[in-house]
Amino acid sequence: MQPHPDTRDIVAVGASAGGVPALTALFSRLPASLPAAVLVVLHIPSHSPSFLHSIISRATRLRVVAAENGMRLEKGTVYVAIPDRHLTVDADRVKLTRGPKECRARPSIDALFRSAAVHCGPRAIGVLLTGALDDGTAGLWAIKDQGGMVLVQEPSEAEHASMPESAIEHVETDFVGNLASLAQQIAERSGEPVATGRRGVAPERMVVENRIAGGASGMESGIMELGNVSRYTCPECHGVLVEIHEGSIVRFRCHTGHAFSMKTLMAELNVEIDRTLWDTVRSIEEKIMLLRQAAELARHSGNLANADRYLRVTEAANKSLKPLRELVEDPALFHDGESSS
Repeated sequence: MQPHPDTRDIVAVGASAGGVPALTALFSRLPASLPAAVLVVLHIPSHSPSFLHSIISRATRLRVVAAENGMRLEKGTVYVAIPDRHLTVDADRVKLTRGPKECRARPSIDALFRSAAVHCGPRAIGVLLTGALDDGTAGLWAIKDQGGMVLVQEPSEAEHASMPESAIEHVETDFVGNLASLAQQIAERSGEPVATGRRGVAPERMVVENRIAGGASGMESGIMELGNVSRYTCPECHGVLVEIHEGSIVRFRCHTGHAFSMKTLMAELNVEIDRTLWDTVRSIEEKIMLLRQAAELARHSGNLANADRYLRVTEAANKSLKPLRELVEDPALFHDGESSS
């Protein structure tokens, strides 16, 4: 007797900027009898509660819950990521972890997609919606690599086109369309038989990264074997970054586990440059204030030579400060090379 085939019963959905209206529009079109469990990651602040599960539940006939660690995955149920936790799939259960950030985010879309690729293979459907930068691209690549299906929102319809555009550029997509057609695809392809033999063993690098998202030690998991040591350091912890190549995708991980795409690494470096320059401006301004105070005290004590010396140093510091202020206020220094359209 032929073994009963697996079915596409795991739908992983990722969104970022502009994601709330996109998600509600998508879920409003899905049937209550959807024969798949759905997991949702939206980039959300780590320091405040999220009501996304309540918002989605008002738009859909599906059961919607805020994800809890260890929940069993059930068809017709939507599991929504909570703040400051990666939402991942672990066999037939939900797994929440506070693993290192990926693409500057926790929860990370890549972490969810990669876990679906590792544990579900061709049973997984990855759906990427509106968002800035490119979280989700590497995760979709993993799903496709393991025989899963990749659906992407039409960039011209997305409120922020960068994430969909990146996925389309780097991943072989199965479908690109508006939210209505994406919902139709999810409804039609969920429950679709997938021959058990199509599923292979996930590459070791994929397993390692999934383990790290789950909270395992990067060094002990073998993170330094994922690629060559790069010329860059991690903006989060200043550890060495390993350069990882998958198809046309180039991305980075540090030995403590933080992960970056090319775009998110550049964005994080811009933040670090901005912070460092403003710290320098502040330090010089404090030095100028202190020199002026010293000059005033010297003048009151009758030591005019010292007062003049302090004022000369103050004038030199002011001259040095002017070009530094011009630099930190120059938008060209922080341009990332992306089109502004």
